[in-house]
Amino acid sequence: MSEWAPKRFWKTTSVAELEDGYTVELDGRRVRTPAKAALVVPSQRMAEAVAAEWDAQTESVDPATMPFTRSANAAIDKVTHQHAEVADMLADYGDTDLLCYRADSPKELVARQAEEWDPALDWAADALGARLLPRSGILHDPQEPEALTGLRRRVHALSPFQLAAFHDLVCMSGSLVLGFAAAQGWREAAEIWEMSRLDERWQEEQWGVDDEARESSELKKTAFMHAERFYRFSS
Repeated sequence: MSEWAPKRFWKTTSVAELEDGYTVELDGRRVRTPAKAALVVPSQRMAEAVAAEWDAQTESVDPATMPFTRSANAAIDKVTHQHAEVADMLADYGDTDLLCYRADSPKELVARQAEEWDPALDWAADALGARLLPRSGILHDPQEPEALTGLRRRVHALSPFQLAAFHDLVCMSGSLVLGFAAAQGWREAAEIWEMSRLDERWQEEQWGVDDEARESSELKKTAFMHAERFYRFSS
């Protein structure tokens, strides 16, 4: 049995400016979130992106085709009410950052990790004021508390909409540093995503491509690329 989907009931979709942001209207009636909160977003271009998703719906509404709407809903219904908890969870990635845990062999992989990941750590030291140090092996070796405290403070300073996007940037890449790098436009989002997949790319070169793993990676890349856009549209 197929799942029920709400039918399109409106004819016109528009963006309206409010005192505290922007909203989307369907036949003049404001869109609300699943929790019945007013859908108010921080920028006109985000509202336009949400409106375009609603306008693209045909006979029925398919949430899978509405990533900006889903992210805005998450920011309003979830992150706003759990900001500190979400920020702490993401800040914790700094002490186990993907970029800091390096292979000790083979030497080709060691060299590739240094070539691709060291520049990101150098950028974080300059742009974020936090020097994270690489380690060899998989055993946890804590980073300097001062660096982690500075990164945690930056995560907590993000708005709910920024934090909703930042959640996916960090979780999809496995790196707090790469999350910040994408959010702050250090390099193109696609390039940063490929940096997070260095180990997977190495394995593919050695053993061939696993179709299921590649499909999963492509889905995560799509989510990462959307999160980077949502972050940019959050201000």
